[in-house]
Amino acid sequence: MVAMSGGVDSSMAAALLVEQGYDVIGIMMRLWAEDYAGEGAGNLCCSPEAVDDARRVSQRLGIPFYLTNFEREFEARVVQQFCAEYARGRTPNPCIACNRYIKFDLLLRRAQSLGAHYLATGHYARIRQVDGRYQLLRGADPQKDQSYMLYMLGQEQLGRVLFPVGEYTKAQVREMAARRGLITASKSDSQEVCFIPDNDYRRFLRHRDPDVARPGPIVDIDGKVLGQHGGLAFYTIGQRQGLGIPYHYPLYVVDLDPVRNAVVVGPAKGLERRELVAEDTSFVSGHAPADPMEVTVQVRYRVEDAPATLIVLPNNQARVIFKQPQRGIAPGQAVVFYEGEVVLGGGTICQTR
Repeated sequence: MVAMSGGVDSSMAAALLVEQGYDVIGIMMRLWAEDYAGEGAGNLCCSPEAVDDARRVSQRLGIPFYLTNFEREFEARVVQQFCAEYARGRTPNPCIACNRYIKFDLLLRRAQSLGAHYLATGHYARIRQVDGRYQLLRGADPQKDQSYMLYMLGQEQLGRVLFPVGEYTKAQVREMAARRGLITASKSDSQEVCFIPDNDYRRFLRHRDPDVARPGPIVDIDGKVLGQHGGLAFYTIGQRQGLGIPYHYPLYVVDLDPVRNAVVVGPAKGLERRELVAEDTSFVSGHAPADPMEVTVQVRYRVEDAPATLIVLPNNQARVIFKQPQRGIAPGQAVVFYEGEVVLGGGTICQTR
């Protein structure tokens, strides 16, 4: 079963598997989206245009195509978490929540219930088997690598998942799709939050939960009040624009304090953190390292990873101590641990200092 999005990556994943002799079924998830201003724009991941493109690709490949409805589950596990995290002064990553709870849980179980041996997706990542154990590796294209988004996958899942385009670059995937006459070959990638039609997450949060727009103070690192904000959820760590505070040096959001409902601002130096603590950690091997380990870590999607020491803590937590201070680390985002190109695991950032 191939999870199809109507994009070029999942289209080529399906095409490659057909050519390799697999018996392939295409499936698209219908996911929840806000009916903004009554427009009914739908989720960008399963818009009518995307459904049509995926269906036409399936027809060209000669494979059956189905829609499966996960709107209720997506709204409960992804959208509600998205809103709750912002209300806590954290910066969530809804794509990671979707992978954890929807694609590689509900959809994988749906594939198994229909008799499919594997669930394939268009992610740029790779799977390798060593001594009977599965490893998750970065994708071959460093510009498109999506292993950061997949750190939660374990041994059981990796044994039932395929990433057919992970060995290729994006340019190669587009070229292969064009050669095969797939209509998605030149289709652009979507960068927006899929369930917010106008990509205005502040408006979305305000409409969904008016309490997030509760005003409060903007303070400097010494606690001096410099201005007022219109809602803690509308600010992120590292933000510089939109503060509306004239000052004799550039100010950045260096912390969000939900207890005081305060946005804390300071100089760029105030963004530096020497360590973090992650919660809800998981490890691809199924076993956390017993001793402190030298790793590289990635604290946001598509940022350069940094050398650090990983120390596993009780209660599915871990401490990461950086070799050099790092900037812009936001609680709520994922931190992913790497050993070379191998993903060890990751967790959700909950504390920094």
